[in-house]
Amino acid sequence: MTLQETINADLKQALKSKDELVLGTLRLVKADIQYELTKTGASDLNDVSVMQILKSNFKKRKDTAIEYDKAGRSDLADKERVEADVISRYIPAEIGDVEIKKAVERAIEEMGSVTPADMGKVMGKVMATFKGQNIDGSKVSSIVKQSLSAN
Repeated sequence: MTLQETINADLKQALKSKDELVLGTLRLVKADIQYELTKTGASDLNDVSVMQILKSNFKKRKDTAIEYDKAGRSDLADKERVEADVISRYIPAEIGDVEIKKAVERAIEEMGSVTPADMGKVMGKVMATFKGQNIDGSKVSSIVKQSLSAN
């Protein structure tokens, strides 16, 4: 079952069980998926594309919750956090620092002589290694910087 099919099935289940929070969140996610389908002209999205939409939605909700907290609106911040939790069910666990460090070391080793100016090349190689998986780009960036400055 694809990720898109799983979301659709869970949306139907939330509708049947009258779970308004899950239903509302999944409807928003489905609308973003539908928008992407319309934009690309495709009939179906692959799991990598759906995962990007999910991660984008997750990040939006986390950022919005922080902004609501700053504005003193903890009620709205809590709602955003709960929606982020619903979305996180569909996102695999984030790649850990140890795995990222190993991938960075491998990339540097394969590329041979690298300098801090080659950061973009190393980043591209590492991100390609984890394509379609849940990885924090800023975390990769800081590990690449550390590794390149140590060389």
